[in-house]
Amino acid sequence: MENTSSFKRSLTLLDGTLMVIGSMIGSGIFIVSSDISRNVGSAGWLIVVWLLSGFITLSAALSYGELSGMYPHAGGQYVYLREAFGKMYGFLYGWAFFAVIQTGTIAAVGVAFAKFTGYLVPALGEDNILMGVKDGFHITAAQLLGIGIIVLLTFLNTLGVKSGKWIQFFFTFAKIAAMGALVIFGFIAIKDSSIWQGNWDIAWMAKKITASTNLITHEGLSGGTLVIAICVSMVGALFSSDAWNNVTFIAGEIKRPERNIGLSLFIGTLVVTVLYVSMNLMYLNVLTLTEIANAPSDRVALAAAIKIFGSLGTTIIALMIMVSTFGCNNGLILSGARVYYTMANDGLFLPAAKRLNGKGVPAVALWMQCIWASVLCLSGKYGDLLDFIIFTVLLFYILTIAGIFKLRKTQPNLPRPYKAFGYPVIPILYILLASFICVVLLMYKPTYTWPGLIIVLIGIPIYYALQKKGNTSNG
Repeated sequence: MENTSSFKRSLTLLDGTLMVIGSMIGSGIFIVSSDISRNVGSAGWLIVVWLLSGFITLSAALSYGELSGMYPHAGGQYVYLREAFGKMYGFLYGWAFFAVIQTGTIAAVGVAFAKFTGYLVPALGEDNILMGVKDGFHITAAQLLGIGIIVLLTFLNTLGVKSGKWIQFFFTFAKIAAMGALVIFGFIAIKDSSIWQGNWDIAWMAKKITASTNLITHEGLSGGTLVIAICVSMVGALFSSDAWNNVTFIAGEIKRPERNIGLSLFIGTLVVTVLYVSMNLMYLNVLTLTEIANAPSDRVALAAAIKIFGSLGTTIIALMIMVSTFGCNNGLILSGARVYYTMANDGLFLPAAKRLNGKGVPAVALWMQCIWASVLCLSGKYGDLLDFIIFTVLLFYILTIAGIFKLRKTQPNLPRPYKAFGYPVIPILYILLASFICVVLLMYKPTYTWPGLIIVLIGIPIYYALQKKGNTSNG
């Protein structure tokens, strides 16, 4: 296929907004409220966790609008870090992005699609072990189906950005409609108001819920213990709200990026925040707090759907999550390859990744991403890697938003068609809140922090090796 040398600007504001929404909504909203409820133990604090996560995400998105207007090029966050702090900081983000942030998420979402397909076709589920060896390593039908979905979406995206665009359009609208319908039915179909009333009668009595055998215990929370519980709970909520920045990676293909990226970030994150809070209000109308906290395998949406629709609820939720994860992975796959493309042009990734095919997409970078995500699927460790990296993701968000302050000093004359909303208050507030959460995680959830930092730090010698190789080649 004949190669082309530049991206084609063919994506509109609507496409960008759907990219934000579609990349954010995966399977988390259907699951993580169960763990949050166990940590905070009341309806009011459950909603506070989701509202606070939404506020933090929206604050970051509004701040990114300024950076996207300054640098409307492919690569997004990698470019912002490179311009603000230097190539090494950009590389460390790109390294972690390829090693686990993007590829690990693609793997996890792909297998999530397969797990829920397994509800409808058990032969394709995770219980069907196709191959097993010592030490517990095994390959399931779900892992292979997850890989198949990743390969299929990668192939479709090599056919041009329009192919990915239409997949994103259809599946994102489908998941918004499905979630909206589930919320509406959750309030219409359940006539018993005692559940809602019971949940809100003790809405602010925070407690930690622990279940062992058939005994459920409650430990009261207040003051410092409540703050810690909220911060720890936000890991799941923030991860469910992550990937909102993926639209910045495809800035080279968006029309009027200086306007449309900032707007798509704002509209997309706001819509998802409203959807997530609405879903949790529906859970509280259908299930008691104890039922939410102890939903089988944390599948709180499934527990709610069974109450609303009876036995048909299992099929409905399985189809919803299949649609949601398929559309989510399309957005992740489409956008991620643009980061490796930009890194390759800077001499910080494999050179082949900087080639665009005749359709104007980085096909080689797409396949590189596909191969590594597939390896992570087979390893079965993608879930652990994602737990490790959430702390690091927050650190990179903090650093990127801090870059706004630095760039206003070092690049005061660079055009800024869109300025960070509420500057400097909103960006500072985000940095303070996210930093506080990181400190709490560092103290109380070390297994979520140090491994992620180690993955990033491994990138430092790799960066210097690449720099040395580049200097040798130039010499």
